[in-house]
Amino acid sequence: MKQHQITDNIDQLLEVLPPTLRDALAAVQTEEGLLEIVIDLGRVPEARYTESVVDVGSEHASQGDIDYVVERVGSFGKDNRAGIERTLHRISAIRNRVGKIIGVTCRVGRAVYGTIDIIHDVVESGKSILMLGRPGRGKTTKLREVARVLSDQYRRRVVVVDTSNEIAGDGDIPHPAIGRARRMQVPEPAMQHAVMIEAVENHMPEVIVIDEIGTEQEAFASRTIAERGVQLVATAHGNSLENLLMNPTLSDLVGGIAAVTLSDEEAKRRGTQKTVLERKAPPTFEVVIEIMDVNKLAIHHNVEETVDRFLRGAPPRPEIRVRNTEGEIEVVQRSGSDQGGVRPVVDEADDDLEPLNLSAPDAHAPAPRHPDAVTRKRNNSVLRIFPYGVNRNRLDRAILESHVSATIARDIREADVVIALKASYRREPARMRDAQSRNLPTHIVKSNTYAQVVSAVREIFQMGPLDRGYTDEALREAEEGTRRVAETGVAVELRPQNGYNRRLQHQLVVERNLVSESVGDEPQRRVRILPV
Repeated sequence: MKQHQITDNIDQLLEVLPPTLRDALAAVQTEEGLLEIVIDLGRVPEARYTESVVDVGSEHASQGDIDYVVERVGSFGKDNRAGIERTLHRISAIRNRVGKIIGVTCRVGRAVYGTIDIIHDVVESGKSILMLGRPGRGKTTKLREVARVLSDQYRRRVVVVDTSNEIAGDGDIPHPAIGRARRMQVPEPAMQHAVMIEAVENHMPEVIVIDEIGTEQEAFASRTIAERGVQLVATAHGNSLENLLMNPTLSDLVGGIAAVTLSDEEAKRRGTQKTVLERKAPPTFEVVIEIMDVNKLAIHHNVEETVDRFLRGAPPRPEIRVRNTEGEIEVVQRSGSDQGGVRPVVDEADDDLEPLNLSAPDAHAPAPRHPDAVTRKRNNSVLRIFPYGVNRNRLDRAILESHVSATIARDIREADVVIALKASYRREPARMRDAQSRNLPTHIVKSNTYAQVVSAVREIFQMGPLDRGYTDEALREAEEGTRRVAETGVAVELRPQNGYNRRLQHQLVVERNLVSESVGDEPQRRVRILPV
């Protein structure tokens, strides 16, 4: 569906501005791309566009100019927001210490149809969806369009809980951009959670749309609604799923985190300390969409699986969709759960704790066929690798940590290149003969260790061998750190390392009868060694 943008009654927004300011604005730039107009006492007003900020006139704004705007808009609520009836424009106030308004931000409200074509399949699935992203990325615009599509096209009972009147506009009659959806206004922001529950209890909705979940009470209300079988579509404060998970107030939206003490046997099996972080409960939202840019989204289709993988040290692999310059939707990265179908989370600690083996390929192994697979795929953005006898989880992690554009093929007939285990390859079954007949490039690994798999991936992309010295240096630093902790009883933080080296460092710490944990965010994530 082609996007069609409508700027709702821009003239009505301009009419609330003082005449001198309105004339000056007409002289600076066009209305296209205008985001907001800022008027602060004693400063030159500004017009803010997508790519620039322009002074409006040369005169400083007076108190009279601000009062002129305030008198012509709706009353300001406790969130210091007001609007213009039957429009999507928003007026926000800045007050001094005694409550007098000394500045206003007049934000242009637009209804944009067709913005959710990039996630149409997710919206119609009936799953609860949480959208994350920086301000100005279009979260509220997409919420408004979700309400319209679900209520008009799918005839579902949709209720919009509109705290700031930003979704459906100011006034008692909601803006047509939400379609047949009903709108419940919130008297003050602190009451949003109560109105959410009221919407479910009184109006029997099939879908509830909420903007800006930001408190623990609202997170609890969201869980209550989801448990009643109502589809939730909402936004929350946070730029990514990882940030949200580390937010103690809102982490319950994706299942929350709890510290769990493992038995000695389980801790040894995982290669971790006895106290680890685990997901506390099923996530409230089944799908999380990170709005990376206006036309680029990262979609976590299975939040439960993604959170579990993250807490076990495996980086999440969302599906990434973009809208190209022709308006077509492209999937530039498939999600981790699309690799060979949805699979359960596997503890990958054992992969990391295997001895590092970077020896040269076996001289007696069959020679790889046509190793320049990347050149053959120069017109395709993602290389499809089929693992024959090779652990899929290790290959998935090797692709992620090598930062290459590749995915795991479900079937050898879909593959562009094969990575085969030496023992499996020697048997030459029918599938491998099929690969030979199709002249598929084939790379042989001697064993199923992570080091062998990642070396094969790097060879395919002509990245050169792994730096063995870098790993040895990380282990030497961990050895020195354990010695210092044992002598001083004070925790020591090591330098940032990749996931593989951190796992080796954790193992060394366990062997020295100490405790360790990983802290920080990538690429600064590092190991901290703790005294017992």
